[in-house]
Amino acid sequence: MNSYLNSKNRKGNMKVSIITTTYNSALTVKDTLESVNAQIYPHIEHIIVDGNSKDNTLEIVKKYGKRVSILISEPDNGIYDAMNKGIRAATGDVIGILNSDDFFTSDDVISTIVIAFENNDIEAVYGDVHYVNPNNLNKCLRYYSSAVFRSSLFKFGLMPAHPSFYVKRSCYEKYGVYSLDYKIASDFDLLVRFLHIHKIKYKYLKKDFVTMRNGGVSTKNLNSKAILNKEIAQACKKYGIRTNPLLLSLKYLYKIFEIR
Repeated sequence: MNSYLNSKNRKGNMKVSIITTTYNSALTVKDTLESVNAQIYPHIEHIIVDGNSKDNTLEIVKKYGKRVSILISEPDNGIYDAMNKGIRAATGDVIGILNSDDFFTSDDVISTIVIAFENNDIEAVYGDVHYVNPNNLNKCLRYYSSAVFRSSLFKFGLMPAHPSFYVKRSCYEKYGVYSLDYKIASDFDLLVRFLHIHKIKYKYLKKDFVTMRNGGVSTKNLNSKAILNKEIAQACKKYGIRTNPLLLSLKYLYKIFEIR
């Protein structure tokens, strides 16, 4: 708790907007909400963007979302459209995404992020995440470290862990939000745009930000991986990054070393 409260270099009351998109997320969203509630940093704006869920997601949000200040529930055009709605509604100085089947690994994640922004001339931070067995949340299957990231690695389809990416709201205002041209790889497109094309100032934090249940849309089967690689190649071409199927396939070799 002290990491933020005892910091001698605090400069102000930076507000952090956390956007969670939901759709029929009743089985997992309680963990997400409670991990936001547990954050020791006080100035948090939790935004829920629900795609008109048919289960009891909204009831759970209303019961456990103690820090939810904005709730939008209406049909959308997919997860990136929902994220964009959250970004446009956000009033925080810094914005991050926390998916409805993920949760913060510890209670000082946001305070650590704020200290980094207050003590450095930066526009974004990112860190690490880890994947767990959905049936055993204490079982780490893969640890995704962003420590090795350099913008030159985009051509391999490698990027910082998106759920750990927190960026100043002004960057969205200047450089745009998530593109709806992609089914899976809009986060890759956005990170290339922010970090490689516009070269915003960023800092890596050696910290495990988020616990993620294994089996996300981009990795659930071979077809999803094929779509992902096609869209990554599309984004690279768009931004003048030279790549090819062989280079993109090498990222799976690298990911073997992340398995626990």
